[in-house]
Amino acid sequence: MSLNPSSATATVDDDPRRYEHLSIIRLEDPDAIARAAKARRRHPGPRSGKQNFIVAADHPARGALAVGNDPVAMADRRQLLDRLRIALANPDVDGLLASPDIMDDLLLLGALDGKLLFGSMNRGGLSGLVNEFDDRFTGHTAAALEALGADGGKMLTRICLGDPDTVATLEATAKAIDSLAGRKLIAMVEPFLSVRENGKIRNDLSTNAVIKSVAIAEGLGSTSAYTWMKLPVVAEMERVMASTTMPTVLLGGDPDSSQDDVFASWEAALALPGVQGLTVGRTLLYPYDGDVAGAVATAASLLHHTVSTRTAEVSE
Repeated sequence: MSLNPSSATATVDDDPRRYEHLSIIRLEDPDAIARAAKARRRHPGPRSGKQNFIVAADHPARGALAVGNDPVAMADRRQLLDRLRIALANPDVDGLLASPDIMDDLLLLGALDGKLLFGSMNRGGLSGLVNEFDDRFTGHTAAALEALGADGGKMLTRICLGDPDTVATLEATAKAIDSLAGRKLIAMVEPFLSVRENGKIRNDLSTNAVIKSVAIAEGLGSTSAYTWMKLPVVAEMERVMASTTMPTVLLGGDPDSSQDDVFASWEAALALPGVQGLTVGRTLLYPYDGDVAGAVATAASLLHHTVSTRTAEVSE
């Protein structure tokens, strides 16, 4: 695959051996991952007035491979890496949120130079698992993220008031927040009030439910100094953002409406105080029309427009 960073376009040759060298490196020189992380040029860090654009790729580690009507859309690792490299080649993309396996591949590929890095920490609540709410921390640790030169860790925090496993997840999340804060790393917390219906977990995306999940999540840990929120875009986002002073990034999810509608909802939410950008995966990596570069460029334009609008309002 050849990349043109200036236009973030790519030509995929579909050669099944195109990532064979990654397997060889892992076999013969596994320390190459640590060396690549150490040699990587780091991002200067988040700043006020600059919306952060982070691509998410931690779904497969939880067994969540579906996008839209395709139950195994994210199963082909070669295609996923192709799509991630297209997205990360766009200079407006600030960073990556990923599980250790994907982050290691991209480090070896040299695709993370100058990017923010967030590791995915709890992937034990497998999609469809009988005790899915007992979301164990089976991915990155705070110590590993510090060693990689990452900027923080993300944790999914689903709160089910009718499931006893929720308290274990809350306790583990609080400990992870403290472990990250002790290293001055960001804790990106993604809370939901959730229920189990017909054997499946459903996140309650009503405005009041999201607000309640934020109230619970932002109180976890012995300090909130390094805590961010990662929240869905729902109705009455003004009320949601009024519920927290934490820096907040918006998540994309698996869209059930048109891409234009999704982008419009992001644009409105990005303009709210406290919103610091997007952390989006499937919506951009697997767009309906297949144009990853185009979807990423459109999302980037929303961030640019929001920053310009805020700057104009301040100057007035």
